[in-house]
Amino acid sequence: MDRLLSGRRILVVEDEMMVLMMIEDMLADLGCEAVVVAATTEGALDLINAQVFDAVMLDLNLNGTRSRSIADLLVAHGVPFIFSTGYSSPNMMDGYLDRPILKKPFHFEELAAVLARLLTR
Repeated sequence: MDRLLSGRRILVVEDEMMVLMMIEDMLADLGCEAVVVAATTEGALDLINAQVFDAVMLDLNLNGTRSRSIADLLVAHGVPFIFSTGYSSPNMMDGYLDRPILKKPFHFEELAAVLARLLTR
């Protein structure tokens, strides 16, 4: 499990710097080849259109804005993704109720398990 992400490129869309640093460390421990980050909707959309990712971690709420446009683009590109949120009862967007979700704060084991399921689909 410790090399789950060996050779993988992961995009993390997260607007909280401390959470982002924690996620980067966890992904590195899982063997991730490249962690690319975006803190805004516009930045994430640009990256998705310009690069290829094996998976994406997508914060449900970026600076008060729902990340639906990012989720829509990921589906259009066929990129698997998981939502992450700090809300205790996330209000999922229509059409995305089947997507995996991690509730912040989450542990290394939770992240590894969700990514393992996501990447073996």
